[in-house]
Amino acid sequence: MTPRDFLRRYNYENYNQDQRIVDGSFFSADALDVDPGDTVGVVLLNLGGPDSQETVRPFLYNLFMDPAIIDIPLPGFLRHPVCKLISKLRAPSVAEDYAEIDESGGSPINELTRDQSDRLEAMLNERYGESSGATFKTYIAMRYWKPFSEEAARQMEEDGVDKVVLLPLYPQYSKTTTGASLSYWKELEKAGEIPDWPTSYVFEYAAYPKYVQAISDRIDEGLQKFPEEIRDDVHLLFSAHGTPVKEMKKRRDPYCCLVHSTVKHVMEHREHDREFTTAFQSKVGPAEWLTPGTPDELVRLHEEEGKDAVLVIPVAFVTEHIETSYELAIEIPEELEEDDDVVIPHYHVMPALNSHPKFIETLAEVTAAQVNLPEAPAAWNTRPCFKAKNRDVRCHQCEKIAEARNWTAETEEEPESRQPAAA
Repeated sequence: MTPRDFLRRYNYENYNQDQRIVDGSFFSADALDVDPGDTVGVVLLNLGGPDSQETVRPFLYNLFMDPAIIDIPLPGFLRHPVCKLISKLRAPSVAEDYAEIDESGGSPINELTRDQSDRLEAMLNERYGESSGATFKTYIAMRYWKPFSEEAARQMEEDGVDKVVLLPLYPQYSKTTTGASLSYWKELEKAGEIPDWPTSYVFEYAAYPKYVQAISDRIDEGLQKFPEEIRDDVHLLFSAHGTPVKEMKKRRDPYCCLVHSTVKHVMEHREHDREFTTAFQSKVGPAEWLTPGTPDELVRLHEEEGKDAVLVIPVAFVTEHIETSYELAIEIPEELEEDDDVVIPHYHVMPALNSHPKFIETLAEVTAAQVNLPEAPAAWNTRPCFKAKNRDVRCHQCEKIAEARNWTAETEEEPESRQPAAA
């Protein structure tokens, strides 16, 4: 299904108004019954990336065509030519960025996701296959470049898959990431382009204990890059991909609160061993985005607090790719020096999770929780966003929005689809 076909079928004007893209309810989150002999297809959902210099332009076009990512205020029929032009203009400079981080000229996300997929399949079968009599097979469904969802589904048909669990490689739910992938998979089903399998999905795992442990382990690895004598004074800057603030204000997207929930649990796990802050990166366009911006926060830390040792933690990214290996590691430090005359003497970026054993365990356990298995862990659930009584997972932006709308614990109603879980 081409991006234009997708928007024609979905009705472009109504796409971002569909509540399902915010709460994920395109599919049931109930656990699936699995019988001995069943093949369970586990679909790893991710954004994807170009695999060569030549594919940067079509990758950008696919990305810009999705209103969940770039909500351009244009009539639907104009989106195609505008996105064609933007991708043509942006491709040369973006291709140069990719060339700096990978000798293939493409994104490392593709190979790293394949490794995650292979390790996850082995763990699922080792832990749950024998006891259930089921076979687990993993597949990769990238949203904006190959392998696309259609390719994954085609292989699943050949493999005789009986049940499906959709597993986002986005720990914190957002309409711009998990929501965009779920909506596309559902539309492929409705169009008859892929089978309508019994399907469940993982909503989020932002504070899942083993995910939190994996991040903490990677922080320890990152701290080893600093001289021992300053290691205790390193400031931790958690950096997540930003989104427009209107996603919170108008659509009540839970992403921002889930990011802050991850940070909260990581620092509690580390017993608050050093100072930390949270920021958001990758802002594009004139719209108001989540703040503070990562570059702005680095300037503040350097100029107002005198920090000369910072470890940046790509908290919402689970593999190395352009936002970590280029934007955080290369682009931001260079621009700070050129534009603001700011040089942080000891600046490092934490290694991404990639195939960290605790992260693979996280993926295995949240997947197993979506199927009824003898040894499966309990289902993982999220806390609702914007709840006054859940202030421990609320950031200052949530507080401002709540105050402006006079939201209180007494006046807010719990969403029917999801109830708060323990921290």
